[in-house]
Amino acid sequence: MEIVAMDMKLRGTYIARQLSFSGVTFRIDEIPLSKDFIRIYDESVKLWVDAREKFQQSVVLIDGEPRMKKSMWGQFWSAHQRFFKYMCIASKVDYAVRVAREAVKDGKCVVIGLQSTGEARTLEQLEEAGGELNDFVSTAKGVFQSLVEKHFPAPDRKRIHRLLGLEPIISTPVVETSHFESPSTSSGIKRKPERKARQGSKRYREDKLSDESESEGQDSDFVVSGSSSSEDSNFESLEESDSEDRDSEFNPFGEGSDSDDDPWLSRKSKKGKALKTKKKKKKNNVWTSKAKNKFNGGNHSEPNVPPPPKDAIERACAMKEELLARLESFGAELPPNTLDQLIDELGGPDNVAEMTGRKGRVVSTEDGSVQYESRCESDVPLEILNLTEKQRFMDDEKHIAIISEAASSGISLQSDRRAKNQRRRVHITLELPWSADRAIQQFGRTHRSNQVNAPEYLFLISDLAGERRFASIVAKRLESLGALTHGDRRATESRDLSQFNIDNKYGRAALETVLKSIMGIEIPIIKPPSDYNGDFFEDIREALVGVGLITQDERCPTLLSLDKDYNNMNKFLNRILGIKVELQNRLFKYFSDTLSSIISQAKKAGRFDMGILDLGTSGDQVKRFKCDTFLIKHATGTAKIDLHTVSVERGMAWNQASEIWAELTGTDEGFYVSHLARNEKYTAILAVSNATASRKKDKKEKSEKLYSIYRPNTGLQMRLEPLAELRKKYRKVTPDEAEPHWQSQFDSASLTCSHVYWRGSCRRVTLGLPCDMGLRRRMYHILSGSVLSVWTKVESVLSSMPNGHTAKMQVIRVRTEDGLRIVGSVIPLNCYAPLVNVLAQNCTKTYTEAF
Repeated sequence: MEIVAMDMKLRGTYIARQLSFSGVTFRIDEIPLSKDFIRIYDESVKLWVDAREKFQQSVVLIDGEPRMKKSMWGQFWSAHQRFFKYMCIASKVDYAVRVAREAVKDGKCVVIGLQSTGEARTLEQLEEAGGELNDFVSTAKGVFQSLVEKHFPAPDRKRIHRLLGLEPIISTPVVETSHFESPSTSSGIKRKPERKARQGSKRYREDKLSDESESEGQDSDFVVSGSSSSEDSNFESLEESDSEDRDSEFNPFGEGSDSDDDPWLSRKSKKGKALKTKKKKKKNNVWTSKAKNKFNGGNHSEPNVPPPPKDAIERACAMKEELLARLESFGAELPPNTLDQLIDELGGPDNVAEMTGRKGRVVSTEDGSVQYESRCESDVPLEILNLTEKQRFMDDEKHIAIISEAASSGISLQSDRRAKNQRRRVHITLELPWSADRAIQQFGRTHRSNQVNAPEYLFLISDLAGERRFASIVAKRLESLGALTHGDRRATESRDLSQFNIDNKYGRAALETVLKSIMGIEIPIIKPPSDYNGDFFEDIREALVGVGLITQDERCPTLLSLDKDYNNMNKFLNRILGIKVELQNRLFKYFSDTLSSIISQAKKAGRFDMGILDLGTSGDQVKRFKCDTFLIKHATGTAKIDLHTVSVERGMAWNQASEIWAELTGTDEGFYVSHLARNEKYTAILAVSNATASRKKDKKEKSEKLYSIYRPNTGLQMRLEPLAELRKKYRKVTPDEAEPHWQSQFDSASLTCSHVYWRGSCRRVTLGLPCDMGLRRRMYHILSGSVLSVWTKVESVLSSMPNGHTAKMQVIRVRTEDGLRIVGSVIPLNCYAPLVNVLAQNCTKTYTEAF
């Protein structure tokens, strides 16, 4: 991508501009979990594991068809993901409130970014309670309750009794009513609303929940496929159309998955398709056919398939009622709606500017009770309420704003020079969106042109391994965006999010290795944690069975196998949210260690894609020796291609090391020499304490200091070493003892690779190939300019070399001693001469400049 973007810019066919990020700060805060939250989270995990077992048992009892099972599990896992997503967000609310209050005290104003509002769940609870609420609504509870009530594979008792002829058939149609309609009338006449809350709720229901994307149309990841609360009174109405099949209790589910696609778009797309799709031939419903045969005296020609036994139906219904009873007793401990809680703790609607798409909210009253009220104001219609709230924020009437996706475009909240409120913005991202494009849109609300102060971005992520799933998506997308706009995948404002981008080929390879190691299929690369109490792999297997990543054989439950889509990174990160906190974090730590090992192996083999390699920016001395220039004609004009030859001096002489040692004050800082000799030689290093870095050994233990390492042949190392690791490999010595070992390696590293120095021989040197492993002076050939115009020629040269099919084009950025900046692709040393010959044959002019 970097090469494509740079080549297009050289041709003048691509322009990418971005607002300067000068003065902008970006910080990631990892929020520790409280003991109470961990207890509630672990109880929620037990509830979902039991629910999965009951769903499985019930669908076997009623002998569900394969299409129904697929739909049911889609709904189950999408609800599972939404539930734990709300739990992750809830764990960060208290911290966000504290940060917001401190920022306001410091003379700043706060913008909190959310995506979902949870309005649909609130309205469902409001209808169930008849318009009266005793406490804030728990969105997580609503997700689980809605799943069980609408999608549990247990038929309605009354309906089954009627279908089996155990109750008399009533021919009078039953009129659908809601909590806001009179149940005593059959004419459908509605009661007058008793309060604005009911008006708002009813209007919302009549609009079929078609609110802005964040109002539970966004809140609900997948479309509900029509589980109706009303029942038809006769069998003709059961067969009227194909939609009635969806209303049947035996097939009420829509599609669902753990895919990375924006799940809320499925709602819109399915509605659009429903309007265009012609009425299909009605499908046979087993229970409708059975009932119709009975109703018509059994003279129907369709096969008579018996329904499930009555005791099986009773057991399925009992399991459904048991789940709802457990939820009712446990639901009071689940966290409330995030948006309502934030507004309440930050001073209520009078102090918080809410810019969302919802029509009502739950607020606290002066007497301590809660009630649902419409967001509409007497003099401000709902259509322009967000703009009014935005103006109040910009006029310094309110110092805190909460925005959802509805306010993520078209609204400017920066410290504009024309606005009264010119305080510095603190933009807190509490919930990342599914799409990185939406994240960029929301970040851009507080960082725009004509601003007085640059914003502070604060991204909150909980200490839950599974939440890295949401950051992973955004980090991956933002890195690719940086490659297009800047020629560097690290150039976007998400640079600090790059640590969360694990959805790549190395991450997928690590995931496959971890799961196969857990199943005993492969030998583990990393040993299980030694400080874990119990059998780590056995406990992980049991937990992964509970979240469906490991499946049990229906005939033999003890026979386990990996799910067919087990190496899907998004699915893995979605599902591990349903594992207890400690085990979840242990599993992710084991996965991270395996990923680090695989990346380390790729680096040693020279196969690791590091994106852009920087030279000359961290103490390296880069000198240009010569530059071969080629002018080549192409379809749109003449292209200029430069082939630079540069040398990089990265070693550290003894006098430089001595100067650094003279300034050290720590007792453990200084020169070290290896315990063991290799090829009768010892390794000398210089260890310097890194004041800004530390590593936690354990939650109960103090942090361990990390040390920067300097080597005579390669200078400062990127990796930091803890003191314990240093003492295992090296012993501390005086400068006089370290000097001969340091000087010996420094002198030999100018021409001799590490293999020859430490082992006495090198396989590549024996074969007549160059080897630069461990050399302090490296030569690079960099192809820059309009590289795409000669790309096919470069590929042909690379592929003609030994192991050319595995060669990678490394993008490099160099800054020479004379201040010249070069960006291009590294050409392997053995490909330099053949490439010069090929380019010279196809160019109109060529010349060489020496330095």
